[in-house]
Amino acid sequence: MTPILTFDIETIPDTAAIRLLEKLPESLTDAEVAEYAFQQRRAKTGSDFMPHHLHKIVAISCCLRWGDKIHIGTLGKPDSSESETIAEFFKLIDKYTPQLVSWNGGGFDLPVLHYRALVHGIQAARYWDMGDGDFRDSKDFKWNNYISRYHSRHCDLMDLLAMYTGRANAPLDDLAKMCGFVGKMGMDGSQVWQAFLDGKINEIRDYCETDVANTYLVYQRFRLMTGALNPQEYEHEVEKLHEYLVELADEKAHWAEFLDAWL
Repeated sequence: MTPILTFDIETIPDTAAIRLLEKLPESLTDAEVAEYAFQQRRAKTGSDFMPHHLHKIVAISCCLRWGDKIHIGTLGKPDSSESETIAEFFKLIDKYTPQLVSWNGGGFDLPVLHYRALVHGIQAARYWDMGDGDFRDSKDFKWNNYISRYHSRHCDLMDLLAMYTGRANAPLDDLAKMCGFVGKMGMDGSQVWQAFLDGKINEIRDYCETDVANTYLVYQRFRLMTGALNPQEYEHEVEKLHEYLVELADEKAHWAEFLDAWL
């Protein structure tokens, strides 16, 4: 069984980069810098969603399924630097060469990871291998790699289900609930910046983990639909995650809440 790595990121405005690029005074607080950037963005596009390269990653959560094991967690510690967290993500790819799974990862998560890894000078040779690397199986990556949109080493479920057209994109929250799963809990992406300003980094990490659980479950339903799993195998995968979360629920309140909502 190829290891499966389902992932999700949470971001805030990169106020240091905004200060640099806009030549803003150091006397402005991060909140003031971000509000300036939001206003400029709204005037230009009608939305305060920042360009990909001006997002700073504050959490990367992963669900890793390998062998007979499964694990969900957020990389690094609450006070880890962005570069340390991103390096951990690419080390997982180096170690497991997994099937990557995301919801809108091709449209958002991976481009942001690319820019931030570039800024921090983080090496990710396996991830960037497109058939010309030094790995023994590098030639295989010419025809199936993590970078090409229509290759399968990274499955962006939203993009694939929408037939690669933005007109048909659907929210993870809706699809998860429609499939009988939990959907989003605690907050959504638009609330992460304020939560960060309020010092709620642990709540952000918890929210990111529940998003990963939803994505993983929807991916198992997708595997059932495509025939990659038969009904018994599908039920086994769903139950395996459920049993794992039951073990975590005594110590982690967000999983207890997740399980209550699931039932």
